[in-house]
Amino acid sequence: MSKHETIIANSDYETVQAAIAYLSETLPDETDLPRFARALGLTERQLTDLFRRWCGLSPKSFAQCVALNHAKKLLADNQSVLDTTYEVGLSSTSRLHDLFVTHEAMPPGAYRNRGEGIEMTWGVAPSPFGTAVLTMTEYGLSGIGFADERMSIEEAFEDLADRWPNARYRRDDKAVAPVAARVFDPGRWNAEEPVRVVLIGTDFEVKVWETLLRIPVGKATTYQKVADHIGKPTAARAVGAAVGKNPISFVVPCHRVVGSSGALTGYHWGLPRKRAILGWESGVVGA
Repeated sequence: MSKHETIIANSDYETVQAAIAYLSETLPDETDLPRFARALGLTERQLTDLFRRWCGLSPKSFAQCVALNHAKKLLADNQSVLDTTYEVGLSSTSRLHDLFVTHEAMPPGAYRNRGEGIEMTWGVAPSPFGTAVLTMTEYGLSGIGFADERMSIEEAFEDLADRWPNARYRRDDKAVAPVAARVFDPGRWNAEEPVRVVLIGTDFEVKVWETLLRIPVGKATTYQKVADHIGKPTAARAVGAAVGKNPISFVVPCHRVVGSSGALTGYHWGLPRKRAILGWESGVVGA
């Protein structure tokens, strides 16, 4: 607890981020919310209200949602998620993410030429998980990353741009704002107005990313099950590499892939953010 005792929160999100770090590092039965709230300059009630505004869950419920036992339950309840046909109605929150995204793969030449001939617009926008950095082509959304105190906006942009170094880029925050709003607001996840994404990668990577789009909100799968689904049962390690290279974070839900034990494992934009997204999605499903 000592490392959290001098926290100064400059915004609601920074407060939530600090709370996530604490709750993610502390077993649900060991949390001392009154003491932690005081470290943030809040009462326990204020901290709880802030969490409910952010993700619809109490701090304790969020802690349970990012615990190992919960991840194991997601896997146990979801053994065949990639192999079954969904038979739920359009109103089901577990299908919202699937329904609001449509995708296509760029011609292989675009990948081989590292984006040569492609024009990309990039910009920043707020999200529930910090400042989002987005890239777009005329074909659709091509990248989402995140900036924070450890990675500046420019560094996050360069992380995305380095994947297609020969593309031409121009910054236009106003152009990406409507797309970001539709991506991060569940109230705007609409099958009749889908967010179009474009997948730029090797054939193998694209196949993995397309498989990730089949994982519903509030569910999880493993690297091995993805490998089995694409017909490459011995390629779990390669699947892990492809998952890690997914350029469109959150929309292509690489955060829903966990280790076979239920451990959350790594995430390109930081494991605390992976925990944040999974906990936030639990709130969306339970809303």
